[in-house]
Amino acid sequence: MRIRLFLPVLLATAGLLAACTIYIAPAPIADAPPANAETATPASEAPDSGMPRETDHGQMMDAALPFDAQFIDSMIEHHQGAIDMAHMALEEAEHDELRDLASAIIADQQTEIEQMHEWRAAWHPDLPPTKGMGMAMGEMSIAEDAGAPFDQRFLEAMISHHLGAVAMAQAAQAQAEYAELRRMADDIIAAQEGEIAQMRRWLSAWYGIEETEDSAAVPAETADAETTGEHNAHD
Repeated sequence: MRIRLFLPVLLATAGLLAACTIYIAPAPIADAPPANAETATPASEAPDSGMPRETDHGQMMDAALPFDAQFIDSMIEHHQGAIDMAHMALEEAEHDELRDLASAIIADQQTEIEQMHEWRAAWHPDLPPTKGMGMAMGEMSIAEDAGAPFDQRFLEAMISHHLGAVAMAQAAQAQAEYAELRRMADDIIAAQEGEIAQMRRWLSAWYGIEETEDSAAVPAETADAETTGEHNAHD
């Protein structure tokens, strides 16, 4: 009698446990790493492809070509632009100080052009002309604006032009292979930063225009006092 009563109870209990069983799905298998995962090279460490690349100084250089050749090709062109503008100043400038500056620019930069031609021929005689450094050179000509005096337009153009030369020379200080070129870069920066400061003073004294750090010329009377103070300290 007890056996007959116990068996139905046991069967009912087993059925209840089966109904309450919770299904637990297996954990997903993580995607397998690529076969060459251990040997993959990060993009930043990939071999140089020889394609143009942007350097820390912002210029687009051809990594397959020597820096010194690209710098020389750019700076010769840049110096020639300054000489062309300076010749115009000799003919059209109103202020004697500006004509004196123009004469100095012509003499100094023509000498540097001749030196760079010699280095280019000696260091890279078989290398065709490059596309240069790919940097912004600043103004390469004087604006044609009948509403502004020539001397003002010359100063604004030459300040911009000199800033381009300083940026290129700073790149050469860090990247040039030849010590001679690094020394020329030092000289360019020293000379042209001094001329930039002088031209900014003339622009302010003669035309009431203050040159800000980003080379934007604004009338002195509307210039922000704090910005003007910073500019004077920089000069």
